[in-house]
Amino acid sequence: MRTPLVAAALDVAAESPHRKTTVSIQGQSFLINGRPTCAGRQINGMKIEGLASGIKLGAAEAERAVVALTRELRPHRNLTFQIWNEYSERTLELLKVIKAKDPSRLVTNSPGFSGVLGSDEENRALDYLTPHTSRQKKGRHWEIAPREIAGLLAKFKKPVADDEPARCGTSQFGGPKGPTSPNDHILQIWQVWQLGGYIHHDMFQTGYGSPAVPPSGVPDPEFNPYHRQVLEFIAQSERYWPTSFEEKKAR
Repeated sequence: MRTPLVAAALDVAAESPHRKTTVSIQGQSFLINGRPTCAGRQINGMKIEGLASGIKLGAAEAERAVVALTRELRPHRNLTFQIWNEYSERTLELLKVIKAKDPSRLVTNSPGFSGVLGSDEENRALDYLTPHTSRQKKGRHWEIAPREIAGLLAKFKKPVADDEPARCGTSQFGGPKGPTSPNDHILQIWQVWQLGGYIHHDMFQTGYGSPAVPPSGVPDPEFNPYHRQVLEFIAQSERYWPTSFEEKKAR
C-alpha cells in the first residue's frame, strides 16, 4: 500500500533516469528493489526491518519531495509540517520551499537529539519550535527542560512544544538508568504548561512485543500503571493549565 504523502516523496526519489533502484511500501514496511530494508535486524530489542532510516535524498530530490508533500497536504489545514526529526540540514532552504507553495502552513523543526535547541537563525524563521529538551543524563530533567523551554519562549516570542519529553517510560533512549517513575514525567509536563509551553507527548521507543508497548502500539491507560497515571493527568489538562491558557481560550 502506498499512502499519497509517502508515495509522492518516493516517486520523486526514484524518478532520476540514472537510478535503477525502486522504493515501495508493503503494509507498514519500506522495500528497496522488492526487499525490506534492514531485513531481520534489531537495535536494543527494537525491530528495524522495513524502516526507512538510511534513505537520504540529494538536495534537488529533497526539494522536489518537499514540494510534492506540501501539495498533498494543502487540503488538510489542521496539520503542521515538521521538516526534520532530530536533525537539521538545509532547513531554511526547505522552509522557503514549503512557504512558496503554501504560505499559511505552520512549519517547525526538531533540530537534534536531547538538549539540542536549534540555531538562532532557524528558530527566528520557524513558525513555532519543537526541540527535544534535555533528558535524564543531564540530571533532574523536570527542572532542566522547563528552563530550556522558558529560555526559548523569552528569546523568540513564539510557541514552543517540548517534543518527546524525557522518555521516562523506559530506561532506553534517554530514559533513567534506575526505576522509572510517572511522577518525573508529570512534573515536567506541568512545569512546561505553567510557562505557557506545550507538550508533544511520548512514553516509549521500543518495538512491538516489548513490555513497554501495548499490542496496538498506541499509549493505552489500561496497559500498565505508568501509562494510566500520566495519561490521566494529561486528560485533566484544563484543570492544571495556568489561568493564562484559559484566558486565551475565552478570547
